[in-house]
Amino acid sequence: MFSTRRLRLAAGMALTGLLAVVLASSATSAPSQSAKVVIWADADRVPAVTQVANAWARTKGVTVQVVQKQMGPIRQEISTVAVDTAPDVIVGAHDWVGELSGNGSIVPLSPSAATRKQFPTYALNSFSYGTAIKKLYGAPVALENIALVTNTRLAKVPKTFADLEQQALAAKRKTKAQVGLAVQQGQGDAYHMYPFFSGLGGYIFGQNKAGNLDPSDIGVANPKFLKNASLIDKWNKEALIRSQVNDSIAKDLFLKGRVAYWVTGPWFLADIRKSGLRYAISAFPQIVPGIKSVPFLGVQGFMVTKYASAHGVESLAKDLVGSYMMQPSAQLTLAQANDRTPANLRAVAQIRDKDLRAFGAASAGGVPMPNIPQMASVWQDLGAAWVRSTKGANSIPARKSFIAAQKSIALKIG
Repeated sequence: MFSTRRLRLAAGMALTGLLAVVLASSATSAPSQSAKVVIWADADRVPAVTQVANAWARTKGVTVQVVQKQMGPIRQEISTVAVDTAPDVIVGAHDWVGELSGNGSIVPLSPSAATRKQFPTYALNSFSYGTAIKKLYGAPVALENIALVTNTRLAKVPKTFADLEQQALAAKRKTKAQVGLAVQQGQGDAYHMYPFFSGLGGYIFGQNKAGNLDPSDIGVANPKFLKNASLIDKWNKEALIRSQVNDSIAKDLFLKGRVAYWVTGPWFLADIRKSGLRYAISAFPQIVPGIKSVPFLGVQGFMVTKYASAHGVESLAKDLVGSYMMQPSAQLTLAQANDRTPANLRAVAQIRDKDLRAFGAASAGGVPMPNIPQMASVWQDLGAAWVRSTKGANSIPARKSFIAAQKSIALKIG
């Protein structure tokens, strides 16, 4: 009797213990209202990110906190921020990936094959990094690039660069503007000058046999580009472009009807629409036969940080970024909120805005900004090469300027 009672008591205690273990286990694995995913985003994207992330959070029974940050500091602070105030997810540019994956600040994602198929290869590659095996470190959400905007009261959309040059200079003579073509440089802007650079045969880095960017192959002053560099001297002499034109001057020149053409991106669409000008958005025309003039492509997206694991929300953060944010509905909401083209092809097909579709068409063949860390050694020197050769009086011949830039970049990269 006594022994039977002891066995029942022991069995009851064992069952209670097992039940406690099961309950504890389910409490740690299942999301609860106490779980919170923190996202860092810049001011322009906070409203749309908040809307989309909260829609996801409601389906998971968790909360989301979107913290407003300036875009640059997100990249700078992510590797030094204290764990307790760190984000689980960041919104940023694809060319951060080389640096942030290299220092361990962001972690790889594994979206399904079906999800991957909804994106162009270059969009996925832009957020991928690895010397031997490339891994995806971010969800591409929105694409952005510059294009040619034409004031159709002053000129027609050009079919060739020679056509653009002729019409731009004719409008310049008529309006007495200081330049024929509004493209920002200021202290140096390799990004906005890239269609000119690529159209003359320039490139930043070549690729190795594995298909990865090769920082030892620098194409800033490659033979093909140098062969065409004298055209830059011509543009400088006739004041088609000038390095003194910065972003605000370029914008003012076009919106006040003083130039026929403006090289800019969708971030100024609202201003163009409000101006009352008649305009058209198109791809950059070919400068040299056989060489396509294409823009740099910027890809905005979401990345999961190493801190998500420390906060116990890594699986949630990966679901938000690698699954939800890559779906057409989320992509469409995020992209349209900021006048951008979605990365997801199914979302692109739903775009009805003619201006966004035009910017998307102008991106064809574009080059994603290199996401390897060595790109940091390129921007200043490449921008300075343009400034030196397009500043009007006392300009340096383009050939000499770009050769100097390549040498400086090579020394920095080592």
